[in-house]
Amino acid sequence: MNKKIMTSIKLQKMLHYKMLQRIISDGYGMRGKSKWIIEAIESFLQLPDYPSLVDIADEMEQLSEIISIRLSENLMAKLDQAIIDVRRQYPAMEGVKSNLIRASIMQRLIRISTSVTEY
Repeated sequence: MNKKIMTSIKLQKMLHYKMLQRIISDGYGMRGKSKWIIEAIESFLQLPDYPSLVDIADEMEQLSEIISIRLSENLMAKLDQAIIDVRRQYPAMEGVKSNLIRASIMQRLIRISTSVTEY
């Protein structure tokens, strides 16, 4: 069985609120938060330009909401590789793992909302 690893990140209050709204509206319920975030991370890491999108999350200020998520060892390994990829592009960036997860959440919120408004 794939072991789960707990990790925590900080989010802006508004981003946290919008994420919770989307989790509920997507039908995950409050217990589906980790699953929703895991899906966001996995799809984010599939984007060819994801390292450049992490820079946006690095600019965030007023990170006051702390969330904890459980990630599989497999996803943590993918995140570790992604950290290396981001550091190649932004060697001085601090908190790369948190920035990766924040960027994943933001992209899931943006990409789904823009695809819905196209109709």
